[in-house]
Amino acid sequence: MKKVAVIGGRAAGMMAAWACAQAGCQTDLYEKNEKLGKKLYITGKGRCNLTNGCAIEDFFDEVCTNARFLYSSVYGFTNRDVMQFFESMGTPLKEERGKRIFPVSDHASDVTKALEKAMRLAGVRIHLQTEVLEIKIKGSLTEKTQDQAPGQVIGIRTKNDSLIPYDAVIVATGGLSYPSTGSTGDGLRFAKAAGLKVITPSPSLVPLEVAEGDAAAMQGLSLKNVRLTLKSGKKIYYQDQGEMLFTHFGISGPLVLTASSHLKILPPGSHFKQDAKAPDGTSSDDLRVYIDLKPALSEETLDRRFIREFEASPNKQLSNILPALYPAKLIPVILQRAGINPEKKARDITKKERADLVAVTKKLVFHVTGTRGFREAIITRGGVDVKAIEPATMEAKTVKGLFFAGEVLDVDAHTGGFNLQIAWSTGYAAGMGAASRDVTGE
Repeated sequence: MKKVAVIGGRAAGMMAAWACAQAGCQTDLYEKNEKLGKKLYITGKGRCNLTNGCAIEDFFDEVCTNARFLYSSVYGFTNRDVMQFFESMGTPLKEERGKRIFPVSDHASDVTKALEKAMRLAGVRIHLQTEVLEIKIKGSLTEKTQDQAPGQVIGIRTKNDSLIPYDAVIVATGGLSYPSTGSTGDGLRFAKAAGLKVITPSPSLVPLEVAEGDAAAMQGLSLKNVRLTLKSGKKIYYQDQGEMLFTHFGISGPLVLTASSHLKILPPGSHFKQDAKAPDGTSSDDLRVYIDLKPALSEETLDRRFIREFEASPNKQLSNILPALYPAKLIPVILQRAGINPEKKARDITKKERADLVAVTKKLVFHVTGTRGFREAIITRGGVDVKAIEPATMEAKTVKGLFFAGEVLDVDAHTGGFNLQIAWSTGYAAGMGAASRDVTGE
């Protein structure tokens, strides 16, 4: 019987282990944490948005990096296949706004339980609190034997073992995001040791830091149905309508997280280098977020709204009228940026001051100075260069029997369940690829 080791008890790793075992392999799953699915427990605020119900041909529009590489694996194990898998394991699902798919229970733990059940039924042997230190490869720097051809996996080494032989090894250790869940770059180290190119990792789907102090003054304020535009110079990186949140360091929320995945000026760390250049030549010094607080209203319509409110209460101070138009935390910022005294009475507001209110409302601007780090990033951009990987099987082109799946690869997508779908699809492809590989190496 073919022996396969899976390193990493995360989404991609558990799916890979199940696929491999149910295809008839003796499969061992190694996880250095005390439990499986540690990152899954915190996804979707603990509810686990496990995939998206969009038409599969539309899925690739949501992928930010190397979408074409994913064609084989996603079509080989689609979002419909994922939903059928979890429901067959006793986890009913539901669809919410944006076609996001969640377990009916709203408990991420049920997703992990379903995967554990599937692996148990398939015969996967699970080794918790067992860290893999090295992947042994024939002819590598760590395994120089003259009678063996280079470029073929022969096993793994853990803390207590010099060599555990395997016919194939699947690396599904994740990236660098949320290091508290065990994302410490082990898979990237394995890839480099095997001679594979690694694209420098950076945080993605991550909150943004801004220069303006008034963002911190609005800490905790959540806005719905606003339009956010991320620009550098004339280049628009992202524009959409939805929800966002102000924090003590800047801005976050669904719109902001998705916007961050479109940035091309990200350095390896969490802050922009001074005058960093994007591929199109634009500068990080020009990077701005523009927020339209009233996207459903034109400037003319908004001005007429101000006139009605002011005429209805001419003797009221402006600060007492604006709660009808803005959340309380936003009002001081709007007035300060418009340069209007909050104690000024409505009847004394000039046409120019109304125009300034309209302008600030339609274009509230923040200078983006960087991102938060990997500790707050939902996913990692960068990873194992997909040019070195066979897209149908996830096997390394230069090392037989070595497979990669999930976030360790240089693929990433928007929020909405798309990144977990990538994990399921690439994990399944790696599991089936390892199961079907010719162990003779011919």
